[in-house]
Amino acid sequence: MVRKFVIAMAAVAATTALATTASADVREVTLPAGTVLSLRLDSSVASNSSRVEDGVQAHLRRPVIARGVTVLPTNAPVSGFVTQAKESGRVKGRAVIAFRFTSVRAHGEQYRVATSSVVRQAQGTKRRDAAEIALPAAGGAIIGALAGGGKGAAIGAAAGGGAGTGVVLATRGKEVRLGRGTLVSVRLTQPITVRVPVQGN
Repeated sequence: MVRKFVIAMAAVAATTALATTASADVREVTLPAGTVLSLRLDSSVASNSSRVEDGVQAHLRRPVIARGVTVLPTNAPVSGFVTQAKESGRVKGRAVIAFRFTSVRAHGEQYRVATSSVVRQAQGTKRRDAAEIALPAAGGAIIGALAGGGKGAAIGAAAGGGAGTGVVLATRGKEVRLGRGTLVSVRLTQPITVRVPVQGN
């Protein structure tokens, strides 16, 4: 009876020692808001094909180090979703794509994160639109002048300009696309605490 009790107590002590050792080998490190995550996209997003809440995958392209330890290692997978997707309009409105990240996996555990958004907007086309309208207008003025002098030139220019406007209205502006491998950076908007394994001496 005494022997069984001693064996049982020894087993409890061994289990406690193992638990203490395991606990001592892990350090909790908090990354503050504002910490930069440098990422490489593993999925593509586009203003004309992505939809709000579509998943976005990426991985860390460089580690995040704090207090002398690697808190988030290189290649740690990061997941998020599309928050805005707007394709270019015919009359007005530039294409926009936006997304942010909500989780990261590190040291075998998944952590919820809150990050700033990545937002990309298509460049404006006003200068190009002006050229498309001006060229037909100039052509119309030449034809009008040949047909009826000064008055004809004015009429021709107006008609030509109207044709140019039709071209602009019928043509959409540029879309925005970020393919796999695109480099982006975001910042943590809230701190996260990560359990980091610490190697023994």
